[in-house]
Amino acid sequence: MRHVSQFLIAAPTSGSGKTTVSRGLMALLTQKGLAVQPFKCGPDYIDTKYHAAVCGRASINLDTFMASGEHVCELYARHAVSADVCIVEGMMGMFDGYDRDRGSSAEIAQLLQLPVVLVVDAKSAAYSMAPLLSGFIHFRPDVRIAGVIFNRVGAPRHYEMLREVCAEIGITCLGYLPKEKVLEQESRYLGLDFSRSKGTDAIGTLTRLLEQCVDWKLLLAKTAVPLRETRERDKEFVGGRKPGDLRILVARNEESFSFIYEEHLEMLRGMGNVSFFDPEKDVPIAQDTDLLYLPGGYPEKHSVTLAGARQVKESVREYIERGGKTLAECGGMIYLSYAIGYDKREHESGGSGFDRMAGVFPFYISNESEYRKLTLGYRSFDYKGQRLRGHEFHYTQFGKSGTAPDDSKKELYMPPTVVQVYNAKGQPVNTPVFRYKNTIASYTHLYWGETDIMRLFE
Repeated sequence: MRHVSQFLIAAPTSGSGKTTVSRGLMALLTQKGLAVQPFKCGPDYIDTKYHAAVCGRASINLDTFMASGEHVCELYARHAVSADVCIVEGMMGMFDGYDRDRGSSAEIAQLLQLPVVLVVDAKSAAYSMAPLLSGFIHFRPDVRIAGVIFNRVGAPRHYEMLREVCAEIGITCLGYLPKEKVLEQESRYLGLDFSRSKGTDAIGTLTRLLEQCVDWKLLLAKTAVPLRETRERDKEFVGGRKPGDLRILVARNEESFSFIYEEHLEMLRGMGNVSFFDPEKDVPIAQDTDLLYLPGGYPEKHSVTLAGARQVKESVREYIERGGKTLAECGGMIYLSYAIGYDKREHESGGSGFDRMAGVFPFYISNESEYRKLTLGYRSFDYKGQRLRGHEFHYTQFGKSGTAPDDSKKELYMPPTVVQVYNAKGQPVNTPVFRYKNTIASYTHLYWGETDIMRLFE
């Protein structure tokens, strides 16, 4: 059985430097000529973009709320098999999940039997690290912490004190990152602002510091464990059904339609021929499409361009009106709304704050500062005999019902939801799921790695 260096990067709390260390190690080891397979705990779409940018390989989401443990294990094994190193970036604090430690980074590490590299923010602390590290080592004996990397270390003497702590409590000190202003990054929404860069800003500085200050060879040696066995994917049964010659069309571009799980694309390719289109480019879609997938993203940031691409909007609306099967998630649902509303002073054109979208649904989406608020959390619901799981993450909200605030005099209203949606604890939430003809739309980003999505349209 082949041994490969594979580990999960976790931290005591959010903001400790997991993303910085993960991205830096991925870049450094890739530069060393190793094939690095990145993974991300949880439903995050943005960190995976950074991973792909530095590794040259798609990053795979691992989430034990949205998928079964068996599915997560198979996903990991299937993508790890061709790698020299596997790096899993954790989420939040190591033991923070949707219900105590359920769904946490620690749960995924235990499930996959991965050693953990703990990233600890050492700013303004030295010997106080001893009880903190001791607690993480002994709290869950079934999760092995292979070593620790300290972040934001103030000076060489500070690091020596931290090394003494590790020696005293018996944990391997793998190195550190010094305090460097260039490594500080601005945040947007819940993740890093991918629109500002491809995740390569200051990457040279980061990799240089990691090579100088982290014993990456020791890290690889301490985390070399046997690869999990994987079975060949059954080519006769992919995505809940036999492969066919479905014509599948997916909206995808840099930002407005960019939240796509790699597993979804693999499933769709197993179901037929997959092609892509950019709703910002005014090219009509083919009406003989068998399945149209409109994933999430940030359409509200590109509303002027989307509004101006009239031919593609009209072709999408025509396809849906003719009964074409369509799945629209969050940004995809926003695109199918009547319009996106803005504060005029924040609008990208500096003019009208009401940009017309495809107009399939009779409501508008408000991005006005008065109504913006964070809506976040796991979601689940039953539909067509299947349990669907996903997550919700947006600041925009449904606009007020009534006459449209433009010159159309169109009446806007909220259609009824077709199902009751629940949060991770099984409590009802007011997230609607819309069904119009053969179109299913919601603010929820679904994970359908274990779902027969074509059954949803029955």
